[in-house]
Amino acid sequence: MRMMKSRSSVDSNATPFFPRKTYCPETLRRVGPIFRAGGALSSVWQSSLLIVTVLTIGLIDVTADALISIYYYVSCCFVYCRVFFNSLCYSGAVPRPGEVSLAHNGVLFLDELPEFDRRVLEALREPLETGQVTISRAAHRAEFPARFQLVAAMNPCPCGYLGHPSGRCRCTPDQVARYRARLSGPLLDRIDLQVTVPPLPEQALTGGPGESSAAVRTRVAAAHGLQQARQGKANRQLDAADIDLHCPLTDAARALLGQAMARFTLSARAYHRCLKVARTIADLNGREVIADGDVAEAVRYRRPLDAAAG
Repeated sequence: MRMMKSRSSVDSNATPFFPRKTYCPETLRRVGPIFRAGGALSSVWQSSLLIVTVLTIGLIDVTADALISIYYYVSCCFVYCRVFFNSLCYSGAVPRPGEVSLAHNGVLFLDELPEFDRRVLEALREPLETGQVTISRAAHRAEFPARFQLVAAMNPCPCGYLGHPSGRCRCTPDQVARYRARLSGPLLDRIDLQVTVPPLPEQALTGGPGESSAAVRTRVAAAHGLQQARQGKANRQLDAADIDLHCPLTDAARALLGQAMARFTLSARAYHRCLKVARTIADLNGREVIADGDVAEAVRYRRPLDAAAG
């Protein structure tokens, strides 16, 4: 199985818009103290209003309980979103937000990624790059926010057993190639972390517990604090000028990145994304300067499907 993650950039300077829907007094009475506790116009509150606006445009009723839940989900940076095949980006003759907009400021999970229609997958390229979706119709044109973290999963081949120790895979090379060709190069270029998950032996499944979520959260919070202190925003929001300023490389790391560019024919987009991932890895390890090990790990996350499967 292969897991892939990508994050569309978040523009903290974007002008927020607010819902036109008038909430009933009971809803406002219940959520008012929560929003006041978080600040009158805190970033979490603004993000919550933006999500509520998208839900309202999508004709989804927002009750007091739902509004409170949305606030807490945004506080945790996670919004669960189900994906419907025909409404990923938009719905109907009159533009309404699709699933990518309903996952704004949250997580969009796509299981069995190659099984989606090619046009649907290619429609993800715009929001992953710009953080918004533009829908044009004969009499309407609308732009919806779509800054989400994409998490996707796929099998290594149509039957799912390619590379399995049991040797159960009977797919031909042509079948495997056609299966993987459903994911275009430009789409994969926008996915930062591509990880192959091999089948686990029984000993690993019955072993002791791994690192606790609390320990991981502490390490991630420390890295996030470094980013905010250094540049005032997360690494994923760095533009080209910010990368030159905040992503210093050792000589060995710079040489390794150049070799990876030539070997894997990485694009300029992939080059900058590798640097941002390497910057995050260095932050997790408490290093101010990006080392060659950080670059090597970031490049491994961008290995081609064939190389990763091999």
